[in-house]
Amino acid sequence: MASELIINVTFSETRIAFIENGLLVEFFTERKNDNSMVGNIFKGKVVRIVPGMDAAFVDIGLEKSSFLYVGDIIIDEMMYEEFENSGFHIEVNERIEGMLEEGQELIVQVSREPIGQKGTRVTSKITLPGRFLVLMPGTEHIGVSRRIEQEDERKRLASLLREICPKGYGLIARTASEGKTKDDLLSDFVFLKRIWESIQEKAKVVGAPSILHQDLGIIFRVIRDLHSHNLKRIVVDDMAVFKRIEDFLKDYLPEESCEVIYFDEKDPIFEVFGIEIEISKLFQKKIWLKSGGYIVIDNTEALTVIDVNTGRYLGRKDLEDTILRTNLEAIKEIAYQIRLRNIGGIIVVDFIDMERKESREIVFQALVDALKKDRIKTFAYPMSEIGVIQITRKRTRHNIVNMLTEVCPMCDGSGYVKSQYTVCYEVLRELRSFCRKETGKKANIYLSPEVASVLYEEEKSSLEYIERTFQTKVNIVANPDFGIDRFYIEGKN
Repeated sequence: MASELIINVTFSETRIAFIENGLLVEFFTERKNDNSMVGNIFKGKVVRIVPGMDAAFVDIGLEKSSFLYVGDIIIDEMMYEEFENSGFHIEVNERIEGMLEEGQELIVQVSREPIGQKGTRVTSKITLPGRFLVLMPGTEHIGVSRRIEQEDERKRLASLLREICPKGYGLIARTASEGKTKDDLLSDFVFLKRIWESIQEKAKVVGAPSILHQDLGIIFRVIRDLHSHNLKRIVVDDMAVFKRIEDFLKDYLPEESCEVIYFDEKDPIFEVFGIEIEISKLFQKKIWLKSGGYIVIDNTEALTVIDVNTGRYLGRKDLEDTILRTNLEAIKEIAYQIRLRNIGGIIVVDFIDMERKESREIVFQALVDALKKDRIKTFAYPMSEIGVIQITRKRTRHNIVNMLTEVCPMCDGSGYVKSQYTVCYEVLRELRSFCRKETGKKANIYLSPEVASVLYEEEKSSLEYIERTFQTKVNIVANPDFGIDRFYIEGKN
């Protein structure tokens, strides 16, 4: 079934929904002050070498220096004019101290957005994506998209790439290159090579830090990356953007039969297409399965944990069959949620324990197959004896949920607040301590209505004891603006 993009443009925010088989599978959003930098190319300056991490910090003009790992460095005479005719060569296992020095200037590309407390990550392994190819200056790697599955076609494309690719360059055939001629691929290569040459020329005349090349904006970047996924329709609710998309398709994808529609109805575009309600579900940690089972998604700073439970599902045969069916149903939802929420990094999935080895193998293979639909590089490790599968997924842009939310001011991101009883007894302890020091004074306790209710109804005798013992009059003042764990005690003469 054909896929489509639904684009909502409002003031300083752009939202894009990618629909496959009538289902929202990817969601993108960009706001005025958080334009994506992934793919942008800079001339940076090394400001610090960290031997213990085999890495360097590079100033590319941002508030925080960017992180460059030794494995992401290419120093090639084609990329850096200071090494021309020097025969400079890097050993595979060379340490960072032998490759870079503080103050050195180099060309780098942003490979990952700033996430949490981490700054941007950069690489000197430049990649320039085109319609059919990805150009990689400084390497001589030839590759074919894993989505092209027919072996004959893969061999044909690899052979063509070797014919058109000169020394000092690498090429990857994108999914859209399937069935294309040598002339089509050569035209794309020439276009990308021209971009790289202009980047090199600019790098020679500007100082560091400077931006050398800016990737396409979010709308055109998404169209470029998704047009090979049978994209047949684009619906947008902004006339100016509608015209720009039409021009972009004529110039960039002239042979693609993709319809562009201007949405001019009174109701919001995302509500008409049923997308708004799907976005609201992104904030839910618990996701119910049709059978009555459910999965729970928990994000931590280090990794994401997904737990599978049978819930209300009772099954039809034996326990092992019930567990296997629940795990298999959960796999579809897990793969879907990983892609939709753009969960990256380490993902740990805790399936319901299965006794039979063949059941564990069935579940693992089903997960591997489900993850193949993801266009982001994803790898699953075999299931452990306790039913846990580890997944790694390349992290490039922000997790969608993290982009749309912020840390709760009440619980500071822990997901918990103190109970009414916990705060109640904290109040009593602090009140007793206050009265010991301030005997004979009046005490006003300002606190939430919930905790005030517990004090009045269940701990009234405790309050009376404190009043008698310390000869203190206690007044309770309930403030509806106070969170459950907020209170303070004020003394009055």
